[in-house]
Amino acid sequence: MNWLGLSGETDWDLMPRIIEEDFTFVTNNARDFRKLYAKEELHAGLVIIVPQVLPTQQRDLFALILQDLADTQDMVNEVIEVTLDGEDAVLTRYSLPEA
Repeated sequence: MNWLGLSGETDWDLMPRIIEEDFTFVTNNARDFRKLYAKEELHAGLVIIVPQVLPTQQRDLFALILQDLADTQDMVNEVIEVTLDGEDAVLTRYSLPEA
């Protein structure tokens, strides 16, 4: 959201723009955005990079997600979450239950 000039906006204030412009949103804020996305009937997907790691490692984890998406490229109403198990990245893909 930095490049849109929206850094510092509250999570719930970001959601209308995310939904309206059909963004797939990437965040470290799993707890808040899982709740917000669960309220949406239709969305372009949510990517959660769970560990709070250095930006270089975040980019590496995001690259793994992009690799995974190369096969399907369809994230409608889905979440992809990446976590670390030791030094191994674990990708989990799921749909949120409706709120």
